[in-house]
Amino acid sequence: MGSIGSMTKPELGFLVAAVQYPVPVVNSRADIDKQIDNIVRIIHHTKAGYPGLELIIFPEYSTQGLNTEKWLTEEFLIDVPGKETDIYAQACKEAGVYGVFSIIERNPDPTKNPFDTAIIINPEGEIILKYRKLFPWTPIEPWSPGDLGMPVCEGPGGSKLAVCICHDGMIPEVAREAAYKGANVFIRISGYSTQVQDQWILTNRSNAWHNLMYTVSVNCAGYDGTFYYFGEGQICNFDGTVLQQGTRSPGEIVTGEIYPVLADGARRTWGLENNIYNLGNRAYVGDPGGDHETELTYIHDLANGKYKLPWDKDIKIKDGSIYGYPVKGKHYDK
Repeated sequence: MGSIGSMTKPELGFLVAAVQYPVPVVNSRADIDKQIDNIVRIIHHTKAGYPGLELIIFPEYSTQGLNTEKWLTEEFLIDVPGKETDIYAQACKEAGVYGVFSIIERNPDPTKNPFDTAIIINPEGEIILKYRKLFPWTPIEPWSPGDLGMPVCEGPGGSKLAVCICHDGMIPEVAREAAYKGANVFIRISGYSTQVQDQWILTNRSNAWHNLMYTVSVNCAGYDGTFYYFGEGQICNFDGTVLQQGTRSPGEIVTGEIYPVLADGARRTWGLENNIYNLGNRAYVGDPGGDHETELTYIHDLANGKYKLPWDKDIKIKDGSIYGYPVKGKHYDK
């Protein structure tokens, strides 16, 4: 169920490649253009080496880097769609692959901060999914919170794809939302430094197990002069076991064969541990048909805009001032 470096498409699934892109040092618009050219080159070279490849994934910040001094400057922002995504679309069309790409997207509202965005492009060169990061990594990241929810799209080999970005994967409800909307392959692209490497690996596995879906995750790799990024491309089976695991090597390409039909079968036929079904159908043995009402307080409070932790008043960091971001906005005084 894993891969030993297969080059051909499996009969009942698809072949994926997750690229541990070397963390880019970006100081100018020319540096961004250089990354785009390099990503296009990698698409073509990877497809040449793996002719059966159908999905290639690049990590967060691979296009525009992590230069916090430049993040909010106009020259560093990209529109979706735009000329840069057109270049990625043409590469996917020429190579005949689905591609996942990271974009720091200009906010259509000029009074608000950019979005941290992921797109999926199909082999026809069409953007078939756009996702804006729901949970930016506070207090470091200044991005506006995503406003597109958790979209799902058709992918290769019978897959239904969703993508999250970095810290999103630490929020169990994000993966659950993707599965609830039908995703059987959950992609996670990230630009984490090594502080949370172990937790990143753990949550990739738990997101797979809790939702009976494959997870395919990849991080930037290498050193940018400030932080080291851990790579660790990872493919997890729907039972939470690791099928493929990369190392810390920049440029490593982690490949694996994925069989969505098996995840779909588990969701239909498992009795024990069909966790995503059981959440909404509690105790269907003792209460035939199951109890469909939730006893979970946080779900009610979150839905009603009243989410508040018992230790809320004791939390010390509630804004980005520790990293020099201005304190502003409708919730700044909470």
